[in-house]
Amino acid sequence: MRKQKSLMTRIGDAVEAAKDKTQEAGVSLMRKVEVAAASASREAGKTQTAVKRKARAASASVKRKAKAVEADAKRTMGKAKRAVKSKVKAAAAGARKTAGKVERAMSPKKPATKRKTTAKSAVKKGVAKVKTAARKTGAALTKAVAKKPARKPAKKVAAKRRSA
Repeated sequence: MRKQKSLMTRIGDAVEAAKDKTQEAGVSLMRKVEVAAASASREAGKTQTAVKRKARAASASVKRKAKAVEADAKRTMGKAKRAVKSKVKAAAAGARKTAGKVERAMSPKKPATKRKTTAKSAVKKGVAKVKTAARKTGAALTKAVAKKPARKPAKKVAAKRRSA
């Protein structure tokens, strides 16, 4: 025959079994929590890496843009400086030219050196003068011939007829 366990022994066994189950559940729960924490930590690391990468890319992009803007500004300043230098040089040249003209105008005139007239140059001069005179005379004649004789006013003619 079997011996029946007492009530206290059965309660003790039940408590022991409950403790074992609780401990197993706790260990299982701890493992699950550790896995979840490791997974969350891994995901946080990935996210942090991605954010850092994007921040570096944005920073590099901003630096490139800043360098491009700076280069454009330098180029524009260079062009402006060259344009100003060019205009200043042109203005200085004009001022020098004007100053030279003023200086020449204010200085006393030097007597012109007389050239020795040769027979050949005298003949050329004489021929030129004759040609000029002939041209002027021809023009005057043409003009005189082209003019029609002036008509007398009708009143004077009428007055002469009455008196006659």
